[in-house]
Amino acid sequence: MPRFLLRRFLFGALVMFIVSVVVFVLFFVANKDPASAFCGKTCTPERLALIKTRLGLQRGHLSQYGHFLWQLLHGNLGYSFASQVSVNSKIAQGLPATASLAVGSAVVWMLMGIPIGITAATKPRSVRDRVSTAFALTGLSLPSFVVGLVLLNLLFFQLTVRGVRWFPPSGYVPLSENPFEWARHLILPWFTLAFVTAASYARLTRGSMLEVLGEDYIRTARAKGLPERTVVYKHALRSALTPIVTLLGIDVATLLGGTVVTEKLFGLQGIGQSALTAVNQSDLPVVVGTVLIAALFIVVANVIVDVLYALLDARVRLA
Repeated sequence: MPRFLLRRFLFGALVMFIVSVVVFVLFFVANKDPASAFCGKTCTPERLALIKTRLGLQRGHLSQYGHFLWQLLHGNLGYSFASQVSVNSKIAQGLPATASLAVGSAVVWMLMGIPIGITAATKPRSVRDRVSTAFALTGLSLPSFVVGLVLLNLLFFQLTVRGVRWFPPSGYVPLSENPFEWARHLILPWFTLAFVTAASYARLTRGSMLEVLGEDYIRTARAKGLPERTVVYKHALRSALTPIVTLLGIDVATLLGGTVVTEKLFGLQGIGQSALTAVNQSDLPVVVGTVLIAALFIVVANVIVDVLYALLDARVRLA
């Protein structure tokens, strides 16, 4: 197991190195005038000279990349010259809202999608199976912004005009400040993302469970007289979870990198909203930092998925 984990972490480090090279080439080498690009729309000659000095643009590309990589290894994502703050502080400011949105919506869509998929798999071609199929098709057909607008209309606007103020339309309250208000402000964003994503998880769970329920060891467990609930949840579900864990890791990592549409719709001011604002303001350092942190989330999520794979299936650990 330690060797397995070491290989995965080394592979993740290699991927991040490749990502850093690609980002450097795109934003520093391919760009004919990176100093002006990093300076932003409100550039001044003094700021331009400062950027050239800080980024070491007067040196060769190899030396520039060495400086760039050294800063990354020390956790320094750069400096936003347009906002006059470090990129680390910009991302740290938006991370709580994005993390709350990503983790909370993941819990909701797992609680929705997996039970629906299990129910459909245990009773194939039944009414419950057809209802789950209809739910999945509906969820996959609706963009997240449409779901968000519908929820805002039904649960905010329609209730508010009737004097019921249960769901706020926008904003974010930190968890440490008020846990109840934190959850109340995130209920609509959670279900906006969860409704669309739960449909995929329901179909994936159904297909995976149907495949596992046809295995010989499941028939053996039933032949031994084990209760159906034990067969389904203790034996079949564990093996069926491996593709779900893979998809969950990628989905959560992607959300941590920023959910632009949902954050914009509900005014959450997370990483996605900060990245969108940076693009509009030509604040390139924030864009670079967001790309790198999003890549880091995906790499870390893949390492965690590999570890969970090994815990769920010993054959992966021994391969």
